[in-house]
Amino acid sequence: MEPVNVFDYESLAQAHMEPAAWHYYASGSDDEVTLHANRTAFERIRLRPRMLVDVGNCDMRTTILGTPVSMPILIAPTAFHCLAHVEGECATAQAAGRSGTLMVASTSSNRSLEDIARAGSGPFWFQLYIHDRKTSLELIQRATLVGYRALVITVDSPHWGHKERAIRSGFSLPPYLSKANFQDEDIAKENVFVTWETLDWLRSLTSLPIILKGILTAEDAALAVKHGVNGIIVSNHGGRQLDSVSASIEALPEVVEAVDGCCEVYLDGGIRRGTDILKALAMGAQAVLVGRPVLWGLATNGAEGVRHVLEILRTELELAMKLAGRPTLASIDRSLVKMI
Repeated sequence: MEPVNVFDYESLAQAHMEPAAWHYYASGSDDEVTLHANRTAFERIRLRPRMLVDVGNCDMRTTILGTPVSMPILIAPTAFHCLAHVEGECATAQAAGRSGTLMVASTSSNRSLEDIARAGSGPFWFQLYIHDRKTSLELIQRATLVGYRALVITVDSPHWGHKERAIRSGFSLPPYLSKANFQDEDIAKENVFVTWETLDWLRSLTSLPIILKGILTAEDAALAVKHGVNGIIVSNHGGRQLDSVSASIEALPEVVEAVDGCCEVYLDGGIRRGTDILKALAMGAQAVLVGRPVLWGLATNGAEGVRHVLEILRTELELAMKLAGRPTLASIDRSLVKMI
């Protein structure tokens, strides 16, 4: 039977993957408090639907930093797609193009940023981990050359979180796989601390829009605006960094309020249903990014699996918008939700 929701894909993906690789994808840090909170927080948000609204035509098209996409559902940057499928990030890119949406390619991809760009027909952003300045500059130049439209700077990883489940499973990247964007494996293993001054340096290198991924507080959101960023992804790294931080959806309202329309705000973390997306949009997100469910689709059925996961979420969002009496994205506002 074909999967009917993304949770079905989770079960299928686990059956298709090596246990250690599965635990690498699935794990959060420490006690996984934040990992689980990313899901349970959505359950504390109730919808307030409006009735007798004409919902005959439901329009989910939008623009993300001026780039048209068919829906406010984007593909989050995640590492090592070849653990799920032999075609890796190239298959994911193909699915993004077929679904008319945007993919954020990770620095830690198993396929090079050039191969990913060639494989897909949709728009791309490049997620950049800062290594040494020379390597970072080279990555930015390569991404610009092949048409990536923005840089996503992950800011919540001065050190890697302690992912106990992955450690117990004995996970290590298989010797036949590598971080394809690097020739020097030693450089690929190193991260340099990112500071607000680092952002000023990055801005001097590129005219591409800069999005910060990993902001969870109003204070940092205000600083991001002060430093001229173009977007913020409210994110706790899928619960994989500092444990016991807020669920992304819990942090979203204060970030939206702090930026006050000065930059676009997106959300990742825990998106599994169309109603989750609707709640995030109602609370001020311009779009959501989906990580693990994309990997589940990839592990189950390659590019077609990813495409189907995206289409499931698209269909669920459309139904939720109609049942809520909100047939356009512009009609979705904070009055649609209440906390319990």
